[in-house]
Amino acid sequence: MTKRMKTIDKLFFCVLVVAGLSSCQKWLDVNVDPENPTAETSTYDGLLGNVEFYANSAHQFADWRTGQGMGDWTGCYGRGNYANASYWLPVSGWVTTSYQWWFVGAYVNIPQMIEKAEAAGAWHYAAAARVIKAYGFMLMTDLYGEMPYEEAAGTDPSITAPKYADGKTIYLGCLKDIDDALALFDKDQNTAAAGLAAGDWWMNGNVAMWKKFANFLKARWILKLSKKAPGSYLEGKYDEAAILAALAASYGEGENSVLHHTDNNSTTHDHLGWDEPVDYSPLYSVCGMNWGYLVTKMLYDNLTNFAGLGVEDPRADHVLPWREASVARTDGVTMDPVTGLKYSADGKWFRGLGVDLSEPIFSQKGPLRTYVDKGGHWYCDSDNAVRQNDTVYVEQTSSSKGYAANKDLLYRRGVKGGIYKAYSGSFYTRVSSPTYLGTYAEACFIKAEVLFKQNKTADAFTAYKAGIKASIELMNQQLESWVAGDGTLEACPSFAPMAQADIDNYLANGIGTAADLTLARILTQKRLHLMYSVEVWNDMRRYDFAEDKFLNWHIAADHAVSTDALKAIPAGKYLRRWMQCSHELNYNSANLKAIRDEVVKYADNVDMDRDQWNNAPDVWTVNVWWDSDK
Repeated sequence: MTKRMKTIDKLFFCVLVVAGLSSCQKWLDVNVDPENPTAETSTYDGLLGNVEFYANSAHQFADWRTGQGMGDWTGCYGRGNYANASYWLPVSGWVTTSYQWWFVGAYVNIPQMIEKAEAAGAWHYAAAARVIKAYGFMLMTDLYGEMPYEEAAGTDPSITAPKYADGKTIYLGCLKDIDDALALFDKDQNTAAAGLAAGDWWMNGNVAMWKKFANFLKARWILKLSKKAPGSYLEGKYDEAAILAALAASYGEGENSVLHHTDNNSTTHDHLGWDEPVDYSPLYSVCGMNWGYLVTKMLYDNLTNFAGLGVEDPRADHVLPWREASVARTDGVTMDPVTGLKYSADGKWFRGLGVDLSEPIFSQKGPLRTYVDKGGHWYCDSDNAVRQNDTVYVEQTSSSKGYAANKDLLYRRGVKGGIYKAYSGSFYTRVSSPTYLGTYAEACFIKAEVLFKQNKTADAFTAYKAGIKASIELMNQQLESWVAGDGTLEACPSFAPMAQADIDNYLANGIGTAADLTLARILTQKRLHLMYSVEVWNDMRRYDFAEDKFLNWHIAADHAVSTDALKAIPAGKYLRRWMQCSHELNYNSANLKAIRDEVVKYADNVDMDRDQWNNAPDVWTVNVWWDSDK
């Protein structure tokens, strides 16, 4: 299922205007705006598109911010808080946006949506709302551990400060919502109720795909309990049988839940202050349109020489950014033996290298941003010979026709009156890059992990290989779409669809065999498919950041020389949660304090006895509930 986003601006019309936890005493304050529907006048079919938009954006913003910390991406020197995440220097500025977009943009509308849908016999709307509720709250407990939950809706005016729920309560509540939703999807809707397609742009009203998505989420989430004792997931235990059963009811080959964003500057914008169009990819908003984000050597090596097998992944050209060469090569060399840079067949483009985080490059004031002089030559503005070589790194910045009013998706850099040179951007962060809600590829990797741990190596390899193949094919669909929309893009290697011969060679020779399959290969291929996803962080937490489980991963060297990073993540500890955001400290501090007794059992030498435990500098190292054997 691949639904185009062309209808989101039409669906995005029914929203409750909610203050972002302002000085009023209510935790969520719903204001009255005569130009917008209220809780009383809104309709369940009108609310769904709005809820889907904000829930997806909350997830994507968290995907990006957590992704920086898992080692695949970093930034230029001076890029700021998000690039600094690559060496585990966390800051409070990370933690607010996803929280606000979930609670203020999405969840505030869900209870009345469920109530109105059930009153109308619109069971499929009630079911979809429960899936989205679970999707959002599972994100909250992944990020923060504990959160207001049972009292978080803001529908009871007597509750101005909602109590917290512990992680287990939220986790089990999300799984119950999934099971309840599956039952509701099987109910016949009232014939007088609005059809699901009228308000749904995630699945375009396809109930069968909603059920597959719900089962996929169920498998993904039960997998997170791998540290728990074996048993029923209904009791918060690790349930391999339930994972495999959910996968069997989820996506088959060629089935995916993907949002295909559009390169339009629609008149419909978000309501939470960013004032940006709702059509485009959230990852473009926070990453692709911005300067300074770079590939790491870890990602580069995993894509160009996976597991040391010597075969380049055909996805490498599309994830690793390209840049126009200062002067086109005419010698026919496509791999420069001195720099290691890969050039296009026509010599006009080169692909950037990865920043080696095993060296303390940030403390050495690198890597620097690259500029273009009037003659069209790339340079770094430094007298340091080492930093001058930072031109081998290519930012993933891209552009757009709709939002940026550019002639295509390429970002161009230069000097006024001089020559401008183009950047390709990266597959996952362009204006019209797809959002993977759930995919057959990820389902295959989950299955491969479970089967591998059951010593069913042959079956695990079959699932593993199917996942890689599915990931490549899904990427190729989007590449074909881009060049179909603008044939000039195919001249850039980042956009040219992958050749079948290269795909076949990689699957035959570049991923290993059943005889040498390892958990590290499964988990690393999974992250190459997901790339920007909180699930990468979830997997790394499940396996305690073990270097033998994630190929080429190491804690960045700058962490060991940064005083502030060591305060937040002391040596020997790991980044395991986000601290609660300032809104909770400012407006719900009593309840935040009250949950301390549940949190302390997961804290290892963290000062939980201070007046507010959430202010401990190393609170980032406290395990969330599912990330423990307790």
